[in-house]
Amino acid sequence: MTAAKISVWDPIIRIIHWLLAAAVLFNWYTDQPLWLHTWTGYLAAVLVASRVLWGCIGPENARFASFVRRPQVIIDYLAGLVRFSSRRYLGHSPAGGAMVVALLIMVAATAGSGMASLAAIEGRGPLSAVIERVPPPRALGQRRPPPLICGIHQVLGNATLALVVLHVAGVVLASCAHRENLMAAMITGRKRSK
Repeated sequence: MTAAKISVWDPIIRIIHWLLAAAVLFNWYTDQPLWLHTWTGYLAAVLVASRVLWGCIGPENARFASFVRRPQVIIDYLAGLVRFSSRRYLGHSPAGGAMVVALLIMVAATAGSGMASLAAIEGRGPLSAVIERVPPPRALGQRRPPPLICGIHQVLGNATLALVVLHVAGVVLASCAHRENLMAAMITGRKRSK
């Protein structure tokens, strides 16, 4: 006999989750053509803003108030998880909630630094009015070094990818510990009730 399933993740959460995952992975993998990388970065920024808004006004399991926990609660949950003894949560677990917040911050920082890089190198984008363009070199064939913000953007992108890897590992571990397919739940929106 299978356990009853109930709706946990609404369609907006699921759409934002999978579109954001695709945008982050696509932009980490390639930066060419630049226009596509740029517009995918804008999409990621809009998705982050949408998720933050939905985290304030959406249904209970989408709201930050339902899953943002104190650091000690997160540590205790993780300690139990590696021993396969942590409590199962219907919505986000304390570690899952912390990862949501961390990923939203990192994707926002990566998108913001990408917009700053675009303004510094190309002199365009939403930040071009406040960030001065780095002039090209005067001598023909001379290369200009990339502005510092470009290096920051790359580091933030790699750090975001590292968080994605930790997120996936956490989902796999929690799925095994709680004997449920959390990835399927993020596709269907449904989890077992108990």
